[in-house]
Amino acid sequence: MRNRKAGLVLLSCILALTIMLGMGLKTAETDIVSAGQSDYHLLARVISGEARGEPYVGKVAVGAVVMNRVKSPLFPSTIPGVIYQKWAFTSAHDGQINIEPDPDSYRAARDAMSGWDPTGGALYFYNPARATSSWIFTRVVTCVIGNHYFAK
Repeated sequence: MRNRKAGLVLLSCILALTIMLGMGLKTAETDIVSAGQSDYHLLARVISGEARGEPYVGKVAVGAVVMNRVKSPLFPSTIPGVIYQKWAFTSAHDGQINIEPDPDSYRAARDAMSGWDPTGGALYFYNPARATSSWIFTRVVTCVIGNHYFAK
């Protein structure tokens, strides 16, 4: 009886581990259940356009800013609404958003949509070497990742 119980416990552990590993092998596209594929793809495109050349966590942070804006009453309540809001994102304005994203941008979109926010709730980001609006410098900086300052 004791060996049978131990065998069942071992079998349960192996089954649970197999299920967990199988879940981790899904592609990024199948991991997104809280938003449509078009939102996921659009978020990856804006991440690519805004954070190309930045570290991975910086890409996630750009995605988190979009997601924070979706949740904020100060901005549109959808991913496309936030991204295509007039003058909100340079890449949407200059066409870089139309470049096919790299795999890291898709991963970053998945992580941001899943709730990872390395910015501490930031609603804005900017590169101080390229920012042209003095207004952005009045925002409270929550963190710096790569070349971007993230702010509330």
